This record gives sequence, structure tokens and C-alpha cells, in this order.
Amino acid sequence: MKLENTQVQMRKGILEFCILEIIARGEAYASDMLEELTAARMIVVEGTLYPLLTRLKNAALLDYTWKESTSGPPRKYYILTPAGAQFLQELRDTWEEMAQSVGIIRLGRPPGDTR
Repeated sequence: MKLENTQVQMRKGILEFCILEIIARGEAYASDMLEELTAARMIVVEGTLYPLLTRLKNAALLDYTWKESTSGPPRKYYILTPAGAQFLQELRDTWEEMAQSVGIIRLGRPPGDTR
């Protein structure tokens, strides 16, 4: 079993969460998201981002607006819908629960247990 394969699968599992977190801060252009995700070592190929954005849009979690660009054609900026904001909050809750669960497993005991 290759460590790299497991690491890639772990990143893929939280990629939607990270994308929604970026967009929750305000309108987001795909290239800017790609740059941030790449800098955070969450994504390395452009071909991964666009299908995820389309899937999130089709699920009514995202919407977009077109804005004129000074350096080329109009750009598509993504925004969260109200359903997307609710979905993100549920993912945040799940993330906190999972992080706590992994912490319990790594320590071998629940929080507060001082054995």
C-alpha cells in the first residue's frame, strides 16, 4: 500500500469543504481558489477543481456571477447560496466532531480522562 495514495484520498475527502470555506469569505474566482488550494497543498491539478464547482453548483450550493475583466473575457465568480451556507455549517460541525474523534483515538482515551 502506498502512503501517497492514502494521502491523496484524505485530501479529496475534504476538498469540497475547503472550497466552500474559501467561497464563504466572499466571491471567489476559480483561478484564485486553485492558487489558494495549491498553496495549502490541497490540490495540484486544475482538472479537479472545475468538476467539483460544477457539482456544487448543480446541487444548488453555489451560484455565480459574471464580471468584466480588465485583462480578458468576463470572469465567473462563485458565491454560496443560502443552502450552501447551511451545508457548510453542517460540514464544519462534522469536521469538529471528526477531529475530536481522531484525537480520542490517537490519545487512546476520551478528553478529560486522566488515567
